[in-house]
Amino acid sequence: MNPSSLPTTHQLTLAYALSLIVAVLMTAVSLASLLFSSTIYPTDDLRNASIPTDVVNLLIGLPILLGSMALARRGKLIGLLFWPGALLFVVYHYIAFSVGALITWQLIPYLVLVTLSVYTIVSLLSSIDAMAVRQQLTGAVRERFTGGALVGFGALFAILAIQILSSQTASAPERATAVADLVIVLALAAGGILLWRKQALGYVVGAGLLFQVSMLFVGLLAYFILQPFLTEAPFPAEDFVVILVMGLICSIPFVLFVRCVTKSQG
Repeated sequence: MNPSSLPTTHQLTLAYALSLIVAVLMTAVSLASLLFSSTIYPTDDLRNASIPTDVVNLLIGLPILLGSMALARRGKLIGLLFWPGALLFVVYHYIAFSVGALITWQLIPYLVLVTLSVYTIVSLLSSIDAMAVRQQLTGAVRERFTGGALVGFGALFAILAIQILSSQTASAPERATAVADLVIVLALAAGGILLWRKQALGYVVGAGLLFQVSMLFVGLLAYFILQPFLTEAPFPAEDFVVILVMGLICSIPFVLFVRCVTKSQG
């Protein structure tokens, strides 16, 4: 199947070009941060939180972005729908980095990554024929179950973020991540409501949001595993188990939605 069979209203040339720029810049920023970590991350808290995240961006963020693009180029609908979610994964992490790097020179590449990723997401969504996607997926996906799950995940992220922001003992990197959580909450709530109401845009963003949340859980598990090897922080066994259980729960609507999308395209 070729890309021309995808439900798009015009060519995705700009989205491909911008996504490749995001991928290259993310790689460069992550490698630079790993090579010059003592300069870029001057405190122990920043190093413990940021170095494993840089590795996660290289091992997970980069492959899921390039993989989504490759699937879309081969004419796979699931790749097209995953693509904005992969970019949202980048947005999430670099919003957190941006908040943590306020009034330092590192803020510039972080904001560039966030801006480029958001612009590319908007470009992609405006290029997808949402009505055609809805027509293809209506009745094939569990709209209310998936929409409710997205809203539920949004509520969970909101609760966790509020707890961190209201804590007296939370570190600066934890607070920065909580700010990123609140941004994702808005996307999850909006996407969930749209899908629940069977709005065309809900079908377009549903898979991407589920993909992004699932990859966040995978990334966090990898983060916990990497942290003791890359920093002096201990392995948080209890947190690992909690996130593993939450990730498995999240995988249920994700797998069901992906299976329905795949079957609908034959």
